[in-house]
Amino acid sequence: MDFNSSEVVNQVAHAARDFAKQHIKPFVMEWDEKQEFPIHVFKELGHMGMMGILVPHEYGGAGLGYYEYVAIIQEIAKVCGSVALSLAAHNSLCTNHILTFGNEEQKKKYLPKLATAEFIGAWGLTEPNTGSDAGNMKTVAVKDGNDWILNGSKNWITHGKSGDVALVICRTGEPRTSGNCTAFIIERNTPGFKAGKKENKLGMRASETTELIFENCIISDAQRVGEVGDGFKQALKILDGGRISIAALALGMAKGAYEAALQYSKERHQFDQPISNFQGISFKLADMITEITAAEMLIQKSCDLKTQNLSVTKHSAMAKYYASEVAVKVATEAVQVFGGYGYTKDFPVEKFYRDTKLCTIGEGTSEIQKLVIAREILKD
Repeated sequence: MDFNSSEVVNQVAHAARDFAKQHIKPFVMEWDEKQEFPIHVFKELGHMGMMGILVPHEYGGAGLGYYEYVAIIQEIAKVCGSVALSLAAHNSLCTNHILTFGNEEQKKKYLPKLATAEFIGAWGLTEPNTGSDAGNMKTVAVKDGNDWILNGSKNWITHGKSGDVALVICRTGEPRTSGNCTAFIIERNTPGFKAGKKENKLGMRASETTELIFENCIISDAQRVGEVGDGFKQALKILDGGRISIAALALGMAKGAYEAALQYSKERHQFDQPISNFQGISFKLADMITEITAAEMLIQKSCDLKTQNLSVTKHSAMAKYYASEVAVKVATEAVQVFGGYGYTKDFPVEKFYRDTKLCTIGEGTSEIQKLVIAREILKD
């Protein structure tokens, strides 16, 4: 497989690496402890073109592809999973949904602001009682003349409080019927729309996660994205690309944990030699890099298919499933390599250990990815 490794990919990876080292790394644990969403960092990333990576130049974006996108997410994730998660959610969910399914007026109105981080984007599908069972969602939108009236709530929404605009999927038909959901763009100051509870999470604590609440929220039909009833089909397509994002996020954290463990194993001495000399440690490192490399190949294959506009559903699910499970395993083994020090907040692997678990849950659990993969391979 001849995957893209262009000079542009190398340049954007280098820029992201330098940015993370200078503007993120010194504050990682402070943001984590305070659960602080560092919105100023995303404004700076907007100035660099990294908040509109996939957005064409005509809408104010960087006009890059998935190879560049994955490279940027990885480099940020090697330093801080929380920042990389928010970067991925903004780019691949809210912004990409409007780019992919919005009409020309909606694209011109929202994409330039999202691409520069003048607007921070949120995306809402999941609800308190309907995670994977999205066809039975309770948030409803009822047509009233040329308006829609929204009632209900969404949860686990990245940037639910700080986001300036949210792309939300609402039920517009009967529960569990085909074509029963529609997508809408909702601006933060719309009456009847507010943020709810902020989640107190195990990991990814600097990435804001809250509820979205709708109480007789009235929006114009001009805020509808695509046709009535197409919302769930749109969401599935967006999640195909989103899974590549989460895979890249997982891979970046796995690399960060591995590199920290590798370096520590060379510096830590026991019995008058570095612990990397011991088979128990060296074999862990060998397993880590082998599985990281395999995950990276799956992600690159997904990027290749996406770049060619070919179906990516099976491969993005495989990449997301495998990379997220590998990230958890690598982070766990990295803590083991560090021993007691790995269990403290003075060393980076403790945070990777907490952060990586989200990747096996967000944007479809590992079990849902297996379901997607199974359906794809059994189609014929």
